[in-house]
Amino acid sequence: MSQTPSHLSIVLAGGGTAGHTSPLIATAERLREAAPGVRLTCVGTPKGLESRVIPAAGLDLQMIPPVPLPRSFTPELFAVPGKLAGAVKQSIGILDAVGADVVVGFGGYVSLPVYLAALVRRVPVVLHEQNAVPGLANKIAARFAKVVAVSFPNTPLPHARHVGLPVRAAIAELDRASAKEAARAALGFEGSRPLLLVSGGSQGAVAINDATEDAREELLENGINILHVLGPKNLTDAHQTHEHPEWGVRYVPVAYVDAMEQAYAAADVMVARSGAGTVIETATVGLPTVFVPLPHGNGEQARNADFLVDEDAAVVVPNAKLDGVRLVSVVLPMVAERGRLEGMSHRLRYLVPADAAADLARLVLDTARRA
Repeated sequence: MSQTPSHLSIVLAGGGTAGHTSPLIATAERLREAAPGVRLTCVGTPKGLESRVIPAAGLDLQMIPPVPLPRSFTPELFAVPGKLAGAVKQSIGILDAVGADVVVGFGGYVSLPVYLAALVRRVPVVLHEQNAVPGLANKIAARFAKVVAVSFPNTPLPHARHVGLPVRAAIAELDRASAKEAARAALGFEGSRPLLLVSGGSQGAVAINDATEDAREELLENGINILHVLGPKNLTDAHQTHEHPEWGVRYVPVAYVDAMEQAYAAADVMVARSGAGTVIETATVGLPTVFVPLPHGNGEQARNADFLVDEDAAVVVPNAKLDGVRLVSVVLPMVAERGRLEGMSHRLRYLVPADAAADLARLVLDTARRA
């Protein structure tokens, strides 16, 4: 029997990294807007980032034990069935307790037990895959999910719908041009000289950090500001703000940026890992980016930016080939050709859906009402 939005109960599963929690939170924001009074329950594990960021977003978080799946044949593989059965049992208890009308999963090992619990209880599943190369949990759930939403075109999942990646409203609605001056001032920069934003993600990236430090003096000598987000564990006393005596441009090292939309607004070009969130966020705001894929995992980062590179809207440099010399050789021509940056920025905005979070929220509510 269909229910009104205010009486719906929606369970959202995802965690481990920002790649899973950020789209979950963005979708939850849109669900609250579209259906005031809807009951939202999130499921995560104590080991993941979700234990901090989901409660901080004002969302209810229920915990289940983590069941990581080994990537190779090891003795730990034999313990998986028992651990998985226990996590599924706890997930069933959560679905029953909140009277779930629909489960929304964002992949990762926390999602699989919830997907299987939904299958047992015949609760419809809406899954969202962040990466161009899908993970195991979503590969399994795609076989019985009512909706299979994906961030990237041509993601190899059955019945996939290209919805895009849900991002926060502050990202989706950012006007970089109008926010640039205030953003630069807030981050410690003045004037209109080009600004390079460097970030290896929430934990930083050693290869990107090392290349940036090697390239720093030459970039400053060419009149380029640098905002270097090193990651909390990588910032040391040796990292000091430095201003070029002639050009007045600055190198500003920071551990973390709480509001990435501010950094995006301040920057003219970025160097970053090609995690799904960074690829979609930079495309959404129209920020030209040099991507350096993480050379691990199941190869998803190497694929995530392909659709941007194909349209000359981004550049990819392999991690093994990144050093200070290569960084300078890529960034300087981009900055020198302002027309190139403007062209890349213009093309980026047409390559990703405008508001994936709102679109996914509508699919979730439609699925719940039909249940």
